[in-house]
Amino acid sequence: MKKVLVIGAHSYIGQKFKEYVSANDLKDLSVDMVSASDGTWRKVEFTGYDSVLHLSGIVHRKEKKSMEAIYYEVNHKLAVEIANRAKISHVKQFIFMSTAAVYGSYTGCITKNTLPNPTTFYGKSKLAAEQDIIQLQDDEFKVAIVRPPMVYGEGCKGNYPRLVKLAKYTPIFPDFHNKRSMIHINTLLEYIAQLLRYENYGYFHPQDKKYGDTCKIVLTIRDKMGKKTFLIKNFIILVILLKLRINIVEKIFGDFYYSMNME
Repeated sequence: MKKVLVIGAHSYIGQKFKEYVSANDLKDLSVDMVSASDGTWRKVEFTGYDSVLHLSGIVHRKEKKSMEAIYYEVNHKLAVEIANRAKISHVKQFIFMSTAAVYGSYTGCITKNTLPNPTTFYGKSKLAAEQDIIQLQDDEFKVAIVRPPMVYGEGCKGNYPRLVKLAKYTPIFPDFHNKRSMIHINTLLEYIAQLLRYENYGYFHPQDKKYGDTCKIVLTIRDKMGKKTFLIKNFIILVILLKLRINIVEKIFGDFYYSMNME
């Protein structure tokens, strides 16, 4: 049995992972949860755990210049401090939940050769943590950096709920198609379970087997709501022009996907 300490007891992925292990009766994984934000992790003895899964961080907030310091304090410095604690406590594996945001505003297909270039405090602070934590790796302490794309599923936060809200009030939508890497929460949870079982290390880019398409996603959401959608081809030129000028339009309609050859 692998003893796992999850840092981020109140995180969406953390809570879902605990439920997943219990619901699927995964007897090979023993999971304990602790919060990082209130400092209770400092009271926990790390010795005896096989792996530490770090999920705590600041995300899904509208960024302001005044928030830069707190992003680095929580997403970078705190994560590194916890990783150091895990190493000196002889934990075998440290899994750091990073993000596709380390690639910034890159558009198109992300491959193994694509260099990270974050543009937000969130992405920059996560990349800074990655760079420091990976330096701790040695033969006795394995580090896994996970960079998931947009996560969707019941109760998820972030961009997907915004897309659902958009779909709810959008009877007319551009007939414009794109490619987006996405991952269902259950797929991500099983992926994490496998990393823990085999004590994998390195950089990981999990995603669904098929790319998402904003237009098709909206159609599917509205169909489940019992609502009709009218696709307008004349909007295509407008979308292309807006993509070049408005960031949110690029996020909705732009291409942002991992190569299927990436791990």
